[in-house]
Amino acid sequence: MGLKLPGQWVWDSWFAFDGQKHHAFYLQASRALGDPERRHRNTTVGHAISDDLKNWTVVADAIAPSEAPAFDSWTTWTGSVIQEPGGGWRMFYTGTSREDAGMRQTIGAATSPDLMTWTKVENLPVISADHRWYKTLDEGFSNEPFRDPWVFKMAGEDIWTMLVTAELKHSEHPRQAAAMAMAKSSDLVNWVVQPPLSKPDQGFGETEVFQYEVVDGVPIILFCCGPIWISDERKAAGEIGGVYSIPVREDLEDINFEDATLFDDTTLYASRLVQDRDGGWNLIAFINHVDGEFVGELCDPIRVTADPILGLIRK
Repeated sequence: MGLKLPGQWVWDSWFAFDGQKHHAFYLQASRALGDPERRHRNTTVGHAISDDLKNWTVVADAIAPSEAPAFDSWTTWTGSVIQEPGGGWRMFYTGTSREDAGMRQTIGAATSPDLMTWTKVENLPVISADHRWYKTLDEGFSNEPFRDPWVFKMAGEDIWTMLVTAELKHSEHPRQAAAMAMAKSSDLVNWVVQPPLSKPDQGFGETEVFQYEVVDGVPIILFCCGPIWISDERKAAGEIGGVYSIPVREDLEDINFEDATLFDDTTLYASRLVQDRDGGWNLIAFINHVDGEFVGELCDPIRVTADPILGLIRK
């Protein structure tokens, strides 16, 4: 069975494997809030471990919001975990602060020797949106989207790449300003924001929870988008949003979000590709709305593969 908690809603997740156990980190909020929309501003990052990606044991929470003033004094949102060259672990995650009414999203970091106990690097973000390309509060925009970091090494590079969801300053269609932002680092500490990997007006107003993987030989980008952020053309074709994928080049050049295809289960959102012990690829996501009701639990792993034309498909 998937990860279902009696007292908390569970949604966005990210994973790490320590050689013996799978670790799931996930956003959670108390079901006592009543309205599931309130979960977004009442989050902590939960933590569970598993041998098989199906049966989970909940352990101590990973991180929670900091005391003000801090970049994450209101929320700690979606992130990713990588193993450092020295053997420790580093989590990059999204923070919002009460000081700016939660309108600015930035990326922070925490470290761990064992994936079990986490220490935040500092109460300042390690990276934030660059006004040269992306919407920022300083440029007069009402919010500053810059969240959901995904960190990895691109093929042929020794440095680290971070993918971040953002919005572009200039777009012909305001509801299609989604951007795949990028940053680079040689040491996981100092990051330089780069120009976006995507262009505006490609069918999406918001692209969330990026992940890059090479699945069965096919480089692929995974992301999600809600119904209010897909283009009228996609809506006219019958789409209602959900999990999307795009086959891409390994160097991530010439990404075109118009080529994105929707996964067949539209009740799923904020999915991750996770390899099991046998090296097979699995899709794990949270179950969003079913029959109009928010569910808020992680699904069982779905075996998947990738097609160079169709993107992510069931295996």
